[in-house]
Amino acid sequence: MQAGAPRDTLAQATKDFISARPQLFGIAYRILGSTAEAEDVVQETWLRWQNTDRTAVHESAAFLTTVTTRLAINLAQSARVRRETYVGPWLPEPVGTGQDPYLGAERAEALELAVLLLLEKLNPVERAAYVLRHAFDYPYGRIAEMLEITEANTRQLVSRARKHLAAERRERVSPAVHRRMLKVFLSAARTGDLSVLEDVLTADVVSYSDGGGMRGASRIPVVGRDRVSRYLVAFAPRFWPSADTRWVEANGRPAVLVSSGGKAVALLSVGVSAEGIDRILWVLNPDKLSAYVASLVN
Repeated sequence: MQAGAPRDTLAQATKDFISARPQLFGIAYRILGSTAEAEDVVQETWLRWQNTDRTAVHESAAFLTTVTTRLAINLAQSARVRRETYVGPWLPEPVGTGQDPYLGAERAEALELAVLLLLEKLNPVERAAYVLRHAFDYPYGRIAEMLEITEANTRQLVSRARKHLAAERRERVSPAVHRRMLKVFLSAARTGDLSVLEDVLTADVVSYSDGGGMRGASRIPVVGRDRVSRYLVAFAPRFWPSADTRWVEANGRPAVLVSSGGKAVALLSVGVSAEGIDRILWVLNPDKLSAYVASLVN
């Protein structure tokens, strides 16, 4: 090797990848809303990194981020087609954030389950631009390079995504208020207290149950304070008597893991604004639950 020639070893490449991995997973997860798909993307990025002429790479983290982002966008485009045939409402897979509250990002933007659900309404490139800008604080020029578009187009994508979220998402409350509201809701849901439920829910509240086609899970969203309240009251006697609850953190927010017979059967998460609870998310799909439970820090 000539003096001054770039050195590259598999050990150094592995070190660079491990260092970047939390961010790579955080980007892929926010774009895809799936821990399993995000892991697939990160694994594919690692394989490509191994087979790359790394001596020609000036910034390993930038290269890895670009590969991850493009792979996630491609997968998200095909995932949209698959989700059109999903039985019942599709919800993002929850992830434990106890060890990494921001999931590899500069801030916890685009991480809450209710927000990830809104991001699904954007096309994958819009989603990626928004995530890279608002969660990972990348400059517009760098995002443009990763997405292979102009900087002006990048700014338009981010602005459009931001406006879409602002139109459908009320300002969030603090984690402490979130937990208090969820606690009141949980108690009322378990006892079937109609008046309390009507008091804590917003007029336009929506309840989603993601069971992946399992029996007993509602296959359409329940919309409106009156319908959701009465649905929960009717649901209570069948669901809660044999249930145990555990307070957990999911996607940076307080949540409740519901178990029966020692087995997780649901993760309850809510979206809370100053007006009350406007989104109720029930993750019942066994595959999504098992992946979430495995991600918890014991």
